[in-house]
Amino acid sequence: MSIETQPRSVSQTEQYEKCAWRFYLQRVERVAPRPAAWSHHGTAFHAVAEAYELSGRTMGEDEALQLFSDRYSTLINAALEKEPDTDKWLAAGYTGGEDIERRYTLGQNQVSHYVTTWAEQHPTATWKAPDGAPGLELYFMVELGGVKVRGYIDQLVDDGDAVRPRDWKTGSMKSKFQLQTYGVAVRKLYGVEVNKADWYLAKEGRLSRPVKLDDVQEGDVAERFVVMDEGVKRGDFPASPGYACRFCDVSHACSFK
Repeated sequence: MSIETQPRSVSQTEQYEKCAWRFYLQRVERVAPRPAAWSHHGTAFHAVAEAYELSGRTMGEDEALQLFSDRYSTLINAALEKEPDTDKWLAAGYTGGEDIERRYTLGQNQVSHYVTTWAEQHPTATWKAPDGAPGLELYFMVELGGVKVRGYIDQLVDDGDAVRPRDWKTGSMKSKFQLQTYGVAVRKLYGVEVNKADWYLAKEGRLSRPVKLDDVQEGDVAERFVVMDEGVKRGDFPASPGYACRFCDVSHACSFK
């Protein structure tokens, strides 16, 4: 499927808005991105959180830590096979090798806190879809403003009279647009009440303040997808060089950095 006709996502749209040339290099030219341990750290933590919640929170700490270790190590080793020179890895403020080791320990600590401290202090019921599927890594595809939009929601929390989208974050970048899209998609697909959403902030071991969604309309969210979709179809990919270039995983192939 070509980039012009494929469904859109929050990550695609925000990448296009921040630097459409990066979008072009990564998604049209298919430039191989520079690896970053933070990406694998986030993926491994998500795998543990999903498995822990799917177990009905019966998974023990040792099993959770082993799952993180296995998933993180597998991802890192696969990335090292593709790029063994860790000096070429993205690692803000560290060498690539330092960041790989640092994030292993950091991830283990975050997993331990999630399953032994935070979860015990915060009983949480995961919402179930009408077909019985638990609201964990729940896939959705909806049409917004005539544009097909897809994604995965980390968790849908059952608040009794409403459903609350929750995104697990190991980094510091948070996207209200992401939560707003989730809210609109869940309302549209399931006809349920969605009036707030939040992030679980693994770096701080706590929930964020709720993000209000009750006044977010479908048209407000759809507009950004429509603008991005039209730009891609026009072949409009302007560069936006600046501070963010330091963290761009395709900057090695960019002439604007």
